[in-house]
Amino acid sequence: MKVTNTIQSGIPGVSAAPFALRSLLRVFQQEDLNFLLTNRIPRRYATLFMGFWSRIESPLLTRCSIAIWQLFADDLALHEAKRSRFQSLQECFTRELREGVRPVDEDPSVVVSPCDAVVGAHGRIVRGQVFQAKGFPYTARDLFGSDEIADRHEGGLFVTLRLKSNMYHRFHAPMDARLSRVRYLSGDTWNVNPIALRRVERLFCKNERAVLELDLEQPGAALTMVCVASILVASMEIHGIGPVLDLRYDGPQVIDCNRSPVHKGDELGLFRSGSTIVLFVNGPFEVVQGLTEGQTIRMGEPLLRRTDIRVERKRRQ
Repeated sequence: MKVTNTIQSGIPGVSAAPFALRSLLRVFQQEDLNFLLTNRIPRRYATLFMGFWSRIESPLLTRCSIAIWQLFADDLALHEAKRSRFQSLQECFTRELREGVRPVDEDPSVVVSPCDAVVGAHGRIVRGQVFQAKGFPYTARDLFGSDEIADRHEGGLFVTLRLKSNMYHRFHAPMDARLSRVRYLSGDTWNVNPIALRRVERLFCKNERAVLELDLEQPGAALTMVCVASILVASMEIHGIGPVLDLRYDGPQVIDCNRSPVHKGDELGLFRSGSTIVLFVNGPFEVVQGLTEGQTIRMGEPLLRRTDIRVERKRRQ
């Protein structure tokens, strides 16, 4: 049974919003208008203001903000959260989940989704080219800001994972690994919704982003996660590196990490709101059967599969 968050927010009458208001909200949710509203405003200042607003600690203001948020996103699943009440909107955005609501596939051949997301463009990297949408290519070199990382993933796979604002905003290790470096690239804060990806060339390469380099045990294999911020987000926390990465960050671009090995499903960090992760992997991997653009996937569910383990199992049989 679906649990509505309007009841949890404590704001009476929101779930019974007048028909005219609900109709108006549906108009604002249309992609063309949404694109104009979010990408024709001062994106940097709107993002900085949202960061300020979301950090205000006021239970009443937070309940009102969540209630308004739910008018635009009625599938906000707060019943999965560890806590039912929040001191600030940021606490709601970055909420932890109750134990067991995101089981992680334990099959050693499976690479799991690092986050809750809508699956976007995915496929194989050919001559350094990646796609954000059909007919809208960009280069891995521009996204990574590094020839070395781009060369490492040539011929490998990429999967785009878009986090909607109402989704769980923490991201996790897709397989056993060690976080070796984080490369921070400052940039713009374009909206990353589907219509923007079909209109703004090289959008991911323009936005603020953090490139997480993960060392794997498998010889010749490599895994990189690119966390791309968007409008009203532009704030990421990577556990173990210290500073928050946002529009005010002026530290070193490359941050060496000395983290202990992380296991599949361990939390790596969080966004302050919805955004995108582009996952790159090179080596003996393939996309799981049935993965399609537009489907919703949850953290811990199968995303990729190691083919060398499958071959080895057949040999043993």
